[in-house]
Formats: sequence, C-alpha cells, structure tokens
Amino acid sequence: MNLKEIIEEIKADPKNEEYTKRGIDPIFQVDKNAKILLIGQAPGRVVEETGIPFNDKSGDKLRKWMGINREQFYSKEIAILPMDFYYPGKAKQGDLPPRKFMADVYHEKILEQMPNVELTILIGAYSQKYYLGKNREKNLTETVKNYKEYLPDFFPIVHPSPLNIGWLKKNPWFEKEAIPDLQQKVKKILS
Repeated sequence: MNLKEIIEEIKADPKNEEYTKRGIDPIFQVDKNAKILLIGQAPGRVVEETGIPFNDKSGDKLRKWMGINREQFYSKEIAILPMDFYYPGKAKQGDLPPRKFMADVYHEKILEQMPNVELTILIGAYSQKYYLGKNREKNLTETVKNYKEYLPDFFPIVHPSPLNIGWLKKNPWFEKEAIPDLQQKVKKILS
C-alpha cells in the first residue's frame, strides 16, 4: 500500500466522514527520506485552517527547541505524524484528546513508508503513552526528565503549547538540559 492509497483510506473511513465532507484532508507530513519523526497530539484549530502541521505558536516553539528553521522543518527530512490527523475539537481546557483508533489503524501503515527514520520525538503524554507503553515513567514530567533512557530511538518532550508555560516554569531543567541535547541530536542527524 502506498501513501496515496493510505490517505484515501483515511478519508474514506466512516469515522472521518465529517472532515472529508468539509473538504479537510488528513494533516501530516510524511516522506520516504525522513530522518526525524515528530509524533504529536492532533492538529489544533489554526492548523486545521491551513492544513500545515505545527503552523502555529506551538510549531514556532518546537522549531526553536529543535534548533531548526521553517524551511528545514518542512523539508523531506522531517516527518510529522500526529496521534490523530484531524482537529478533535475544543475541551474545557485546551483541545479534546486525539481519537485513539487513528494511531491503532493507520500509524503502522504510514511508518512503513519511512524506512530511514533515525529519531522519533514523542511530543506530549498521548504519544509517549502509546509508543513507550509500560516503559514510560509514572507521569509525563518523569518520562521527559528521563529522556536519555529512551535514546537512541525516542526522545520524549513536553508539548510546546503556550498552555504549558506553567510546566516550563516549574521544570527549568527541561530547557537547560534536555533542549540542548535535543538540538545536538537533530543537528547531527540533519548534517
């Protein structure tokens, strides 16, 4: 199955009918040459409007954390595969969680299209729970704090959402220790 067929299958899935009817395509960035894979939560409202993953304030912060510019971020070397390919809607605080079936049904098929991935950056609790399973720590903070345990395959980070400003203030070690390591790994892979 090729990527075009997978996209058509996603669009034809009855669970995605509301998006397909509105003309919204699944939002992700995949290329067979990708070396770094970002697995995040789900597109937000702003991203849904543009159809470009991480084309918002979270994306600006993520690019800064990775030490790369927009051109590098949207290149064939970076893949972006959210846990849900569509905006799940608004919750009381932030957005609704990604729909679990999306990763269950489609991630493996899409991952097979990217044989050259050297590093997967797990952004936020949903991707960490899914991909690290029982190997993750008791909570997101502990998992991110112990990021070295998951290398060389995975690098867990907190979501770069503006809503996480409080978490970043409580955990200054993240931007002092983890981010320089992340930038070093990204630079080495992309050079």
